[in-house]
Amino acid sequence: MAKTKIGILGAGYAGLLALKVLQSKAKDVEITLIDRNSYHNEATDYHEVAAGSVNADKITYQISDVVKPGITNFIQATVTKIDKEAKTVEIEGHEPMTFDYLIVALGFRSETFGIKGATEFALPMDDVESSEAVYKHFIAKLEDYRTSKNPDNLKVLIAGAGFTGMELIGAMAENKAKYAKIAGVTPDDIELTCIDAAPSLLPMFPSDLADYAVKRLAKRGAKVFTSRGINEVKDGVVVAKNMETNEIIEFSAGTIIWTTGVSGSDVIANSGIEARRNRVMVTSQLKDPENDKVYIIGDVAAVMDAESGRPYPTTAQIALVMGHVAAMNIIADMNGQEGEDFKYVSQGTVCSLGNTDAIGVLGNGTKVKGYVASALKKIIMNKSLWETGGVKEMLAKGRFDLYH
Repeated sequence: MAKTKIGILGAGYAGLLALKVLQSKAKDVEITLIDRNSYHNEATDYHEVAAGSVNADKITYQISDVVKPGITNFIQATVTKIDKEAKTVEIEGHEPMTFDYLIVALGFRSETFGIKGATEFALPMDDVESSEAVYKHFIAKLEDYRTSKNPDNLKVLIAGAGFTGMELIGAMAENKAKYAKIAGVTPDDIELTCIDAAPSLLPMFPSDLADYAVKRLAKRGAKVFTSRGINEVKDGVVVAKNMETNEIIEFSAGTIIWTTGVSGSDVIANSGIEARRNRVMVTSQLKDPENDKVYIIGDVAAVMDAESGRPYPTTAQIALVMGHVAAMNIIADMNGQEGEDFKYVSQGTVCSLGNTDAIGVLGNGTKVKGYVASALKKIIMNKSLWETGGVKEMLAKGRFDLYH
């Protein structure tokens, strides 16, 4: 009897959790996992790599470490197109893959929203490589300052004060002394600025926690401006409009980092799949509305939150739950059983402001901040490593510096 062929596109949080469940619970299956990298990376930690707080190898581990060869074939390659009707996936440099079931867990890319110059003059943080590029770019500017004395080389402008932007400026503020030593200046000479078009910051947190974050960042010499809509990005300049007064403001900086938002993988659009910003509005069981053998999860999926009336955000915590539900639903369908609806109960949300500072709200609504919140953030990161990579990866890559 032929084995059931299951394809998994993407080895992020959602894809690897689905793989883990299928490898342990599914019977008579042949799994093919495809990712363009040889490694899984903890996307929630990109800001630490970009700030130079940790090396890239701290937030990555080899996909081969979690693949069971007798069940799963891992292909390191780029997916170019999905044909749902023919049940094939086109892969760069390989023969098309056929499937009986498909889990689409492809990642995200930075969204420029059509803003002129953003692609050319701002640095994205889409993956490990681009995060490393941000750090290398800034360090090169600091080193150049020693001879050029160009004041813009000491300035960083972060476009977007969402989760990523705030965590990034927090990590960079913590490293100001390190940056200053490279440039031969004082920490106060390093200018870190973050701007956003929204009238308030971090709306997922109570206002008192958001205010705490801004005050803590300001104490470390980092500036965060709201109601600053970006009109254009030039070489070393961001042109923004004060949304309250309509005044045009120019921010100059030698390093401009783009964290305004993300959209799903372009493979969705290239495959002719109906979506908004490459996120597919899936069924309650995470299936493609047009093909019940195709499950779409993670950054390329949009699932409505009945409570808020909006799609759930693209977080690692939600992606992990999606991966589990999709895998269990495939197993149920293989056994002729009804699958389960996706349900998500938040265990809490934490935004780091550096290694020993953060803000957070627990699942029961309890508010935490400062050191306690930062320790909780590391525990959450370790839990994610354990869920996707197991005990081995958690012990090798986990964050156990809870006390400093």
